[in-house]
Amino acid sequence: MAQKASSHVGVCRKFKPHFLMVLAQMGYTFLYFITEASFNHGMNPHVYITYRHIVSGVVMLPFAYFLERKERPKLTFALFLELFVLSLLGVGLTLNMYFASLRYTSPTFLASMVNTIASVTFVIAVALRLEALNLRNPRGLAKVLGTLVSLAGVMTMTLYKGPTVRNLWSPLIHIEGKSSIHENWLKGSILTVASCITWSVWYIMQAITLKRYPAQLSLTTWMSFIGAAQSAVFTVCIEHRRAAWTVGFNIDLWSILYAGVVCSGLVIFIQLWCTEEKGPVFVTMFNPVSTILVAILAYFVLGEKLYIGSILGAAIVIVGLYLLLWGKEGDEVYIIKSEDSSDQTYEEEKDDRIRTITSVKKDALHGEP
Repeated sequence: MAQKASSHVGVCRKFKPHFLMVLAQMGYTFLYFITEASFNHGMNPHVYITYRHIVSGVVMLPFAYFLERKERPKLTFALFLELFVLSLLGVGLTLNMYFASLRYTSPTFLASMVNTIASVTFVIAVALRLEALNLRNPRGLAKVLGTLVSLAGVMTMTLYKGPTVRNLWSPLIHIEGKSSIHENWLKGSILTVASCITWSVWYIMQAITLKRYPAQLSLTTWMSFIGAAQSAVFTVCIEHRRAAWTVGFNIDLWSILYAGVVCSGLVIFIQLWCTEEKGPVFVTMFNPVSTILVAILAYFVLGEKLYIGSILGAAIVIVGLYLLLWGKEGDEVYIIKSEDSSDQTYEEEKDDRIRTITSVKKDALHGEP
């Protein structure tokens, strides 16, 4: 009995990161629909982004303050400017384009396009020589092939809509409100692709900034507050109605609280923990889970139109993404093995030096009169 219990505990520990990442992707899945309902209700997407990151900053602040009190480096003016640009890429610019595109496309399309961020990041990293690429290695070829296949899937979703898949039954849930979705599919596609590109640049810049500011929770908090301020300035310039800033006790309030607390709070904590346990490649591999869940819920529950082009393009994107991740995983395994071998060599040399010094001391003692 004791052995069975210990084996069950071992299995739970082994698959704990997998379970947590599935929960995280489920959190992102509901985010697509609750924001869609809020926008249909009349919520301004730019006001939503501002309020959302104020909430996320308030939620993340105590964790960052207490858990990283000894790890936070001193904030200089140059570092603050770097955080300002980082927030502009990650929040002020990217998310405003991303959620604005939801008015013109669909949650399924957005969830599929998010899967291309890893491929676009890889292309930019190779161009900037931040990513090693060996075309003689099967893993290196998988990186290139995966990137090309993923981009082919993006072009398929953007340029080819195709016939509509017939719904099997009436929608189980109706999202009320004035919907402007699908008004301009091309405009929404351009906004989505542009947001994915800036998102990829943000990931690269974030990796560089973390070397100078190695406090992930504090960095997330700074980006939330700075990004909220940037989004607020942008929104004031384009939205002159005071009523747009008013949030009642309705779906608008719940969408802001959900996005701030769950997605920018709990989900980010889960991703940070899983990244520390399994690495960033493991975390990125679960992004297609939200794509599948969004497509299933949108088609079967909400009765949303599903196009052949979206299905075909999403399948191509996911295949290309996993080819790329397989190639990246090989790099990480190689790096870990190299570090382990180097550490082992250092320890062996250290033991040899200790044994040599000990033997010399013994010879000296035996040689004394």
